[in-house]
Amino acid sequence: MRNPMTATPLKLFAFDADDLGIVSAHLQDAVVKASDLAFIAKTRQFAFICNRFDWSAAEDGARQRRRTGVRFERVGAVSAKGVPKGTDTVLNLLALRFEPADEPTGTIELVFAGGAAVRLAVECIEAAMDDLGPMWATEQKPDHG
Repeated sequence: MRNPMTATPLKLFAFDADDLGIVSAHLQDAVVKASDLAFIAKTRQFAFICNRFDWSAAEDGARQRRRTGVRFERVGAVSAKGVPKGTDTVLNLLALRFEPADEPTGTIELVFAGGAAVRLAVECIEAAMDDLGPMWATEQKPDHG
């Protein structure tokens, strides 16, 4: 069995809905502070830092999290529901979804527990997820029973 605490950091890119689904699977149950969500209008980017649960390591019995950065490019507009702006309220990310419009344009939705959501109007899917630091053990494993 490999030592999951020494696992290589992930660096993933998404350029279509299938890629976004893979990124979404790795980000399931990530926790993020509302104040760590940022839209940079000048560069048309939306980004956030989160503590993601490492589901790959969980397959080997480990329970750990890792600091991860996520960014979306070519974002024209952002809207939010149930996300208290600029607060340290912790949100639990459940999934990333893409709703096509006139492809490749569409909306990427960040779906959080409790009905909160952030919607990004995008020209196309262009996203990246980068693990930023070492893993740490956690007592809790998310459960969707």
